[in-house]
Amino acid sequence: METNLCVAGFGGQGVMTLGKFLATATCESTDKNVTFFPSYGAEQRGGTANCYVVISDDQIGAPLGDVMDDLIVMNGASLNKFLKTVKPNGRLFINSSIVDASEIDRTDLTVVSAPVTELALEMGNAKVLNVIMLGVYVGFTEVIDPEIVWATVEHKLSKKPKLLPLNRQAFEKGMEIGRAHKK
Repeated sequence: METNLCVAGFGGQGVMTLGKFLATATCESTDKNVTFFPSYGAEQRGGTANCYVVISDDQIGAPLGDVMDDLIVMNGASLNKFLKTVKPNGRLFINSSIVDASEIDRTDLTVVSAPVTELALEMGNAKVLNVIMLGVYVGFTEVIDPEIVWATVEHKLSKKPKLLPLNRQAFEKGMEIGRAHKK
């Protein structure tokens, strides 16, 4: 089985970090093949940013394709740019704090909405919105064991131990939302 994912948003929303966490967890802790392909806009913070993650049981021929199984969008501009790339019956994960679900003109997708910006602000740190969305994605898709993903996040943030409890809370909240959408 192969899963093609695009994660897109503004620079500064942790788009690349979300993709790296997922790719690293898969690469280091499973026998699956994985690619990570980042794409940055001309600007840094505030500009466009997106990345592609491919997870496969077989060898991966190309790091990205024209058709995505899954799309995570953190802003409206990303929805407009990448929505057409999601295959019929694909899955769309939106940051409903910023992305207006009424702009989705396709009925052939499973849409998972999560107000990740709002939730991150309620937790006291806007920077955890990507970890919340990572939890939403993993909780809904089960593409990789959540504990493997958390272990990777924990390892990557180990130099900042004070951030771990908040990030764990963010990941768990996202998992809860993702699992609830499956029902």
